[in-house]
Amino acid sequence: MKALDFALSINGRLVRSAETGTAINPATETVICAFPLATRAHLDEAVQAAQAAFARWRDTPLAERQRRVSALGDALEKHHDRFVELLITEQGKARSGAEWEIGGAIHWCREIATQSLEDQVIHQDGDEQVVSRHVPIGVIGAITPWNFPILLAIWKIAPALVAGNTMVLKPSPFTPLCTLLLGELANDILPPGVLNVLSGGNELGQWITEHPGIGKISFTGSTATGQRVMQSASVNIKRLTLELGGNDPAIVLADVDAKAIAKDLFWAAFSNSAQFCVACKRLYVHEAVYDDVARELVAYARTVKMGNGTEPGVELGPLQNRMQFEKVKGLLRDCQANEQHFLIGGEVTAERGYFIPVTLVDNPPEDARCVTEEAFGPVLPLLKFNDTEDVIRRANGTEYGLAATVWSRDLEQAQRIARRLEAGTVWINHAHQFSPHIAFGGHKTSGLGIENSLHGLAEYTNVQTVLQKAGH
Repeated sequence: MKALDFALSINGRLVRSAETGTAINPATETVICAFPLATRAHLDEAVQAAQAAFARWRDTPLAERQRRVSALGDALEKHHDRFVELLITEQGKARSGAEWEIGGAIHWCREIATQSLEDQVIHQDGDEQVVSRHVPIGVIGAITPWNFPILLAIWKIAPALVAGNTMVLKPSPFTPLCTLLLGELANDILPPGVLNVLSGGNELGQWITEHPGIGKISFTGSTATGQRVMQSASVNIKRLTLELGGNDPAIVLADVDAKAIAKDLFWAAFSNSAQFCVACKRLYVHEAVYDDVARELVAYARTVKMGNGTEPGVELGPLQNRMQFEKVKGLLRDCQANEQHFLIGGEVTAERGYFIPVTLVDNPPEDARCVTEEAFGPVLPLLKFNDTEDVIRRANGTEYGLAATVWSRDLEQAQRIARRLEAGTVWINHAHQFSPHIAFGGHKTSGLGIENSLHGLAEYTNVQTVLQKAGH
């Protein structure tokens, strides 16, 4: 094992731990290095540091908080290549995907740093005034996943800090390295205690959600884990933002040009090897164009190279960890056992690395596992439909409600369908368009609360109403 090069960040300084975990390169299944596992004592120390820093950070002028959050983006930019290489190595992304993620994190820091929440004068009459304002919550516990470890960390760090909170941040134990590096850089930018970064296992997440010194949990991950977070957070009525799972439908209407949309459809489903909460996971195609769409998707898929992200020309990498790899292999075995037809893929042949080939399943039953479960891997069912009412019913027939897409030249019809889909985000004729200024959040079991936009910034505040009357 390589020497331990990463440390926890607590109260503005690097802290080692006697307990360590092992980071694995998912493309090669080789050890990258050891990383520290935080103990409960480390967590208590981090929360105490965040509590001590809160009052001073809250009272720091907004412009200064914004400047320092923007400076985090500058640090990411300065160390761009280092982050990209590390992200490829620990997460398994293709280089283009790693560059997109780091570039997005830089952009989010700078754009969120322009946002603010103004006081609202509700009533003004003579010597009486009623004002509602946003006040920070206190210490935020942030828990991030392994699919976009840096970008989704910044989605939490930037608004929380701009709003005046302090934070204890826990990355996934599968992808801790980039986040630990970010914490190390932040120690030189932020006052001690404002951002504390602790790597650890699942028990650390449980300790964070239960900790009485933490006022809000911002969690991105599976719905099952989100449910446990809600239960743990009830101990002191923690505020919650939960961005959870999805089984996102795409609806392709009969008037599309199959060849023209094939590339966009492919990446809507398979970006980041489909390890994407908003990936298209059920592709409903009108029977009039089903064969054309299937043919064009297969043809485009054959042009996409999968492999180690360090290799030239690679656009898709492995799944990030063995747990997810085995889960998706089980899904493929279920398809085979039920004699479902693969248009492409379906067989795992890589001798090393957690590689699942791009797999298209040809019109399986609606109750097939590959339809009802969120694969979180490159397995996509294509499903025929011929009636709009039927396909809307089928698209909505899931516990999830994260995102959806509609594909049609008839924008009015697409809009009518979009308005009836039970999803927090609906894209028409494209996918995966995000912005620091566009609200993002799930319906049903896909989540609670909003990220991004002023709605997302407000999630890191409590509303306080001040009613005053002139003294006599």
